Amino acid sequence: MDLHTEYLLDEYDALRPTLERMQVIVTELLERTLQDNRIEVTTVKSRIKTRDSLAGKLALKGSKYVSITDVTDLLGTRIITFYTDDVDRIAAIAEQLFDIDWENSVDKRKLHDLDSFGYNSLHYICRLPKALYADEAYPELNSVRFELQLRTTVQHAWAAINHDIGYKTGVEIPREYLRQMNRLAGVLEMADDEFSRIRIAITDYRRRVHQLVQDGQLDDVQLDGDTFNSYLQVRPFDALNRRIAAINQAEIQDVPLMPYLRVFIAMGCKTLGDVSRLCKQYTDDAYYLARHQLGSTDLDIISSAVGVQNICIVCILAQGGGKMGLTRFFNAVNGESSQSEQLAEYTYNLAKSLPFMSR
Repeated sequence: MDLHTEYLLDEYDALRPTLERMQVIVTELLERTLQDNRIEVTTVKSRIKTRDSLAGKLALKGSKYVSITDVTDLLGTRIITFYTDDVDRIAAIAEQLFDIDWENSVDKRKLHDLDSFGYNSLHYICRLPKALYADEAYPELNSVRFELQLRTTVQHAWAAINHDIGYKTGVEIPREYLRQMNRLAGVLEMADDEFSRIRIAITDYRRRVHQLVQDGQLDDVQLDGDTFNSYLQVRPFDALNRRIAAINQAEIQDVPLMPYLRVFIAMGCKTLGDVSRLCKQYTDDAYYLARHQLGSTDLDIISSAVGVQNICIVCILAQGGGKMGLTRFFNAVNGESSQSEQLAEYTYNLAKSLPFMSR
């Protein structure tokens, strides 16, 4: 080891506390910013280059560094995303947060040849600006550069496999196998792009569904988990719930209504229009059932599920489902329970004198 390398390693030892402080600041800052922007990622991970690793690097390239601060990857942070378009979103955020050393940054996604597929990632060389964070105890905190790598999960998997196969053994890979690896890399790159394309398409679909629901075009919306959730957002059962609550001047407590999706599907509903028509058909009878349920009680809190629950009960009984149908219904919305049969018996006896039972 020559004197210059020893000098740089001594500088590294002195700089180590600053690097450790930077690691905490940068990692926490990125995690908080990603959360604030609602970007889900696989990993946010930082590492400080070890002394042995740095010594190996300096043994090969030490002459190009005047000072240890010329080494740009003493601190490295890697963010692994689910989708390719999130790499660009996070890159835009990084450009706003940090001072970017554009001369030493590189977008490796744009570097591989047209006739092959290679390792893809975006590498930014960054500084922490004083306006964002400063600490007098660490005067070099804002001058030392760090590396930020951005890549997708698929890109990360490819890089790891490629490194393991291509470099771990130290044996040159025959051209035949390189060609096969390039073909596989191409498939992975296409898969990466398709994941993003599908996510965009699903997001657009959800927006269209939401607008159709807002516009009341319910017959054009197929009934499924996403569309039923959009339907619930317009609170279609609120009017009936308020009407029922007025029986005892009760307060309405919100509860999840998604379990009723499987009930409406079992009733043969194919679209949100089917759900809406069924609800309108049985709304009055659902209210009359509620009067029998609550009229002789002093309940002052009711569930927001009471309206849709009674609509389903009335529909089941009106269509001849009887006690067995009610038992299946209570199992569907409350979970399998021995009490469902007892609840079905009680509800059936309460409802059998109502007019809809004799239609």
